[in-house]
Amino acid sequence: MDLIVRNTRLSCDPVAPPVDIGVRDGRIVAIEPGLRAEAREVYDAGGCMACGGFCETHIHLEKSRIIDRCAPANGRDAMAVRRISDIKHTFTVEDVVARARQTLEACLANGATRMRAHVELDPKVGLRGFEGVRRLARDYAWAIDIEICVFPQEGLTNNPGTDELLVAALRDGATVVGAAPAYDTDHAAQIRRIFALGREFDVDIDMHLDFGNSPEGMDIHLVCDLTEQYRLGGRVTVGHATMLSTMKLPDLKALARRIGDAGVAVTVLPATDLFLMGRDQTDNIRRGLADVNLLAAHGVTCSLSTNNVLNPFTPFGDCSLVRMGNLQANVCQIGEAGGLREIFAMLTERSAKLMNLPDYGLKIGNPADIVVVDATSPEQAIAEISPPLAAFKRGRRTLTRARPQLHAPEPHALAGATP
Repeated sequence: MDLIVRNTRLSCDPVAPPVDIGVRDGRIVAIEPGLRAEAREVYDAGGCMACGGFCETHIHLEKSRIIDRCAPANGRDAMAVRRISDIKHTFTVEDVVARARQTLEACLANGATRMRAHVELDPKVGLRGFEGVRRLARDYAWAIDIEICVFPQEGLTNNPGTDELLVAALRDGATVVGAAPAYDTDHAAQIRRIFALGREFDVDIDMHLDFGNSPEGMDIHLVCDLTEQYRLGGRVTVGHATMLSTMKLPDLKALARRIGDAGVAVTVLPATDLFLMGRDQTDNIRRGLADVNLLAAHGVTCSLSTNNVLNPFTPFGDCSLVRMGNLQANVCQIGEAGGLREIFAMLTERSAKLMNLPDYGLKIGNPADIVVVDATSPEQAIAEISPPLAAFKRGRRTLTRARPQLHAPEPHALAGATP
């Protein structure tokens, strides 16, 4: 064999005894205890847990790491879209590649093996962000599979030239189309146009939707209707959906069932949603995170993701999805083992389902995308923000992280220490 990962627990069944994972020609060929085989490379996981890698379902590589270029916020008004819009004309392909590479490598260092990168298009930035991210997708194919979702951040029906850019990117290889109807003078028209593009190019749809401080005027109802009308269940996702957090519980449960029945998935972005929500308040400030555990309990496929890094939407971030899971659990007060395990799944297999990845996971025949996490269970990983110790992409090692080592004084030095 080419690789054997020995003595590891599977995240899907962490209470079972440790197993060995055998890899040949980039694919998993064996999963069993005490695998009797030799390999060119052997990695001893030491009883730590393995998963199929983390899935970043919603991240903006091309506008990361620009906080130092943007104008400051105006008090509690973050003005994130405007502050980025004012500098987008300065982006070059080379600039995008340089900044996005740093963010992408941070994602790799935190165990990401699959990614959906959301890239905005409009006449100010043209296709430069798309071209930069597409270059990185090629350059880093040895470590991660990246699909690109193109979307209109600053409007579509009210922003001439944007539609043509979306079409050009979809013709040139973008595999997902998105929307941000909150910034369009005609929400419904933008949503309908994006559904038309999704059907024309046979790509999945992933929208920024219903980001706001009250449940009035939600667009999710139209999205569910169109998903059912065009039989696109399982191929439509909405991101943020902070308005869900403002609903009365009975209404939220009913809407969750509607979303789940329609086959619409939901991605929550904990860092960004917390940073931007509730800015109309000065006390008893709302948290603004949709409760993904409640949504999942009512049949909705959910994921958690990073979204923005070091820009006006989120002026911090280390690209750790496990940290995002821990943040979500803290804010939504999820502390029991089952709830934490479900949150871990929203970084792994639930995210893979959202992205329609048929070959994800530690199964015989699948690509040998394996990440070993410094924990023995999903709930421990979320509770302790456990880092990855190693990652393999198609059986090739892409990451090694050493555990920290304490250097205690020698016993004789301790004996002579002054109390």
